[in-house]
Amino acid sequence: MNPQAEALNATIQEKSNQVFELLSERGKEIFFPKKGILGQTAEAKGTKINATIGAAIEDDGTPMRLESIASKINMDPSRVFPYAPSFGRPDIRAKWKTMIYEKNPSLNNVELSLPVVTNALTHGISMAGYLFLDAGDEVIVPDLFWGNYNLTLANAYNAKLVKFNLFKNGGFDLEAFEEKLNEGGIGKKVIILNFPNNPSGYTPTDTEQSAIVAIVKAAAEKGNKIVTITDDAYFGLVYEEGIARESIFTELCTLHENVLAIKIDGATKEDYVWGFRVGFITYGIKGGDAELYGTLEAKTAGAIRGNISNSANISQSLLLEAFSSPEYAEQKEAKYDIMKTRYDAVKETLKEEEYKSYFTALPYNSGYFMCIKLADGLNGEEVRKVLIEKYSIGLISLGNVLRVAYSAVAATDVKEMFDGIYNACKDCK
Repeated sequence: MNPQAEALNATIQEKSNQVFELLSERGKEIFFPKKGILGQTAEAKGTKINATIGAAIEDDGTPMRLESIASKINMDPSRVFPYAPSFGRPDIRAKWKTMIYEKNPSLNNVELSLPVVTNALTHGISMAGYLFLDAGDEVIVPDLFWGNYNLTLANAYNAKLVKFNLFKNGGFDLEAFEEKLNEGGIGKKVIILNFPNNPSGYTPTDTEQSAIVAIVKAAAEKGNKIVTITDDAYFGLVYEEGIARESIFTELCTLHENVLAIKIDGATKEDYVWGFRVGFITYGIKGGDAELYGTLEAKTAGAIRGNISNSANISQSLLLEAFSSPEYAEQKEAKYDIMKTRYDAVKETLKEEEYKSYFTALPYNSGYFMCIKLADGLNGEEVRKVLIEKYSIGLISLGNVLRVAYSAVAATDVKEMFDGIYNACKDCK
């Protein structure tokens, strides 16, 4: 093992042996190189003649660039063309951490790691898998989950996704979650909690969220060491009262010394910049301090450097400009209002009694999506194809469940869409 990895591991063991035990073998061996090329480059910073950097520089000392590109970007070239650090730009990391506290006031400035920039949330989840999953490790997910977990965790790291029933009596199935978490002996447990959920568009109520946290705490008190990965891709898009407004990470990050909370979030859906590919990974654990978090940040940055090197500088810089804009909050609220209007249109349209002969809505209250469960005798794939071919409507089929991304549907088109689904079901029946 590299001595730099050994040094990081020694610090983690001293600060939290539980976190060390949760690391995968990859996670134990990874480090961010402070020596070698990166270390020598850092030492040469500020020299008159710097021939260490693997980038081209103009004679005037600015980044070399093509005018055909630079002319399209109204931003200082130094914030666009050079590499960003593997950790991410320090300014956006600090800003995002501030924003986490603003969005989740219950954190009350509890100590967290400084977020590390990932290439959006898929990459963040992959890096969490890199650091904390060995082949054969189980990851607890609901039976309705984002299909990309299969590629990022199961295919990439040979982890096993084990499912619990998500809904019971119109709400979160707490009993199924508790049973799955406590299956098997005492040991390492890994959970992904994705709220608002993709594909169902469900966020737990305040009461349900507290109950989920209590279940995790009880499991930790039994001696289980637990990694909770909160996939907060759709954070903030909650449309009903009584639904949890803060990330469940807020309660998990100080819950117990045996619970390492990992927050995966980013601007992709929150700020409507799908192509920017900027996400963040943040750590929290009861008793965690800057030294412990610093080692986790270094391991994460090492994994990123060995995977994609770093995330795009221009995307980070553009987002930082937006976050600092006086119009940012107002513009974001305006987009939320559009999403809420579409949600309301779905809710109003689904009051139609005749629909129930062919499909019913699964619980939904937030996010980009909702799902309908088809009546017995209907095949989701068959209905999906009829919708495309006869009604020019596109949905996603998940067995006997159809996912509706109303985020992409104008409120004025919602009624036509559900009428089309009803007619397609009638055709297939």
